[in-house]
Amino acid sequence: MADNEGYDLARLGHWGEEVEFKVERAQTIAYAQATNDPIAVHLDGTFAPPVFAVVPAMATMAEATMSVVPDDLMLRILHGEHDFRFHRQIEPGEVLTVRARPIGVTGKNSGVVVTTLMETRSDRGDLVNEQFFIGFFRGGQFSGTVGAASPEHAFPEDCRSREPDHVVAQRFDDDQTFRYAEPAMDPMPIHLDDDFARQMGLPGIIIHGLCTIAFVSHALITTISPDDPGALKRLAVRMSSPGRPGESIVTNIWNPTVDGHRTHVFETTGDERSDKYVLTDGLAEFG
Repeated sequence: MADNEGYDLARLGHWGEEVEFKVERAQTIAYAQATNDPIAVHLDGTFAPPVFAVVPAMATMAEATMSVVPDDLMLRILHGEHDFRFHRQIEPGEVLTVRARPIGVTGKNSGVVVTTLMETRSDRGDLVNEQFFIGFFRGGQFSGTVGAASPEHAFPEDCRSREPDHVVAQRFDDDQTFRYAEPAMDPMPIHLDDDFARQMGLPGIIIHGLCTIAFVSHALITTISPDDPGALKRLAVRMSSPGRPGESIVTNIWNPTVDGHRTHVFETTGDERSDKYVLTDGLAEFG
């Protein structure tokens, strides 16, 4: 296939159909429990955990992203990056409306990146959150960039010259993926079927990437803003290597170097091997 042949670039910039989602308290509580979230207002159902924002958007996010690429690439997608912009916390009982549009395609040496923007509004009419999903299609070919590039959140290399300001250790439970799949509405077999995961070239069952992000979100909140979970306004990460059931992870967090700024950067490593990074280019903004 010639470069750019088979891509539906006319879809870029166009919103797909809106999808309604009723937020049920039982589901948000189950999501908090499934991600080992210790935050009281998440466990009692006052507010949904921040990364729950992806659950109402999951289907329309995938549809919008897949709509751009040739059919033979659809099964080669990986979750490359995710960038959440939180305007307020999701409240159980409200009805959300989600829409998505692909906004850019970029060719890389090893594949193709598609960036999709999602908007979530409530039945009150307000904008609840925005998300940038960056899907990476392994082995795809595409020349250059068409449309918008994904938002930047690269790790500042000067931080490596100093020790992190905070270090948070966590551990995935052996049954983490089985508990996460239902409230997250994400039953992909690579997270639930060890034999299938190995057939896909993986070492076995892997942790859902968004489950990993959820772990890190409450690590950040309990460290930086324990008295105000709603202060988290942006959370951006790059997926590097999947976590494994039973694996321990460590998130290193650096405070802002400019007074008055509440933007923190972070990286998350795993203990499966000494050089394993689970999440990189992490950025968290607090309001």
